[in-house]
Amino acid sequence: MDKKTIIAGITQGDINGIGYEIIMKALSDTAVTDLCVPVVYGSPKVAAYHRKVLNINNFNFYNIRSAAEANQKKVNLVNCLGDDVRVELGKSTPEGGQASLAALESAVADLADGKIDVLVTAPIDKHNIQSDSFRFTGHTDYLKSKIGSHEVLMLMISESMKIGFATEHLPLREVAGAITMNSLLGKIRLLNRSLLQDFAIRGPKIGVLSLNPHAGDGGLLGNEEKDIIIPAITRANEEGILAFGPYSSDGFFGSGAFSRFDAILAMYHDQGMGAFKALAFDTGVNFTAGLPVIRTSPVHGTAFDITGKNEASGNSMRQAIYSAVDIYRNREMYEEITRNPLQPQKIEIHPEHVDELPPEPENDDHHL
Repeated sequence: MDKKTIIAGITQGDINGIGYEIIMKALSDTAVTDLCVPVVYGSPKVAAYHRKVLNINNFNFYNIRSAAEANQKKVNLVNCLGDDVRVELGKSTPEGGQASLAALESAVADLADGKIDVLVTAPIDKHNIQSDSFRFTGHTDYLKSKIGSHEVLMLMISESMKIGFATEHLPLREVAGAITMNSLLGKIRLLNRSLLQDFAIRGPKIGVLSLNPHAGDGGLLGNEEKDIIIPAITRANEEGILAFGPYSSDGFFGSGAFSRFDAILAMYHDQGMGAFKALAFDTGVNFTAGLPVIRTSPVHGTAFDITGKNEASGNSMRQAIYSAVDIYRNREMYEEITRNPLQPQKIEIHPEHVDELPPEPENDDHHL
């Protein structure tokens, strides 16, 4: 049976940022357009402006009125804006935020209606997009609200690492109070399920980071490890999930122990994001796990400082498109396997039955 042709919806992001540059650079690669049918949600006028500024002459959009008109041999562009739109390169403007939201709303509506199969979002400015229609900290919260899901997980993925977050965009002072045994167990379950169905990893191993330095140092530096994190890991183990830890993040990343796990669960944004971007800033992908639909994005932001200078890399956007298509295929395969009672549906493995379990990384300054 021939594989289904995947329609990939791509939002323009902020019109004054690098969105169009990375989209055009990514879609100039024929390997991407051979893999899916791109449908960009944006503006022909804005696209033409960026093409001219960047002096990109060997790339063209195919203008269509809706995703239903997508040409399978073209890079399609749906006009979500009127003709009266103003581009101010490198500036955060209210008009830029309105344009970002218009493209996002149109693409999400088509995603919910099944007119596109996956969604890839170019970077937005989280400040200028705020309005009565958008009171969210980013794409993840917005999609959770619009698509509907009890729980989602922001998951950063690259060839060297997959890392999710127990909390996301919170002030650091609020992190400890936001982590409970039940909430953490829910994130571990969600991460495990995503590794199985979205990444086709059988018997995935998850490394769980500590909240406090030195994993609390036996309670000297905090009790969250023994009161919350360890009980959540123990409960996950009882359910057959291979979760280990908690590990102090400095030794965990510094020793390379992260490479022994299929995924990592960090307690807060910067704890995991710093290590991830150090290793995969140019090729990393942000994936929203837990949604019934598939959404990915580059890991970087609008990069107003280099907009229009032809300095932005299309690698992260290209990888975001690849990842969205791969995840779509993996979900198809997972659904087929779990529908067939003759195929294995779940692997029940407990930590005590696994050889060569990852050891606790040592901290050089632990006894100082």
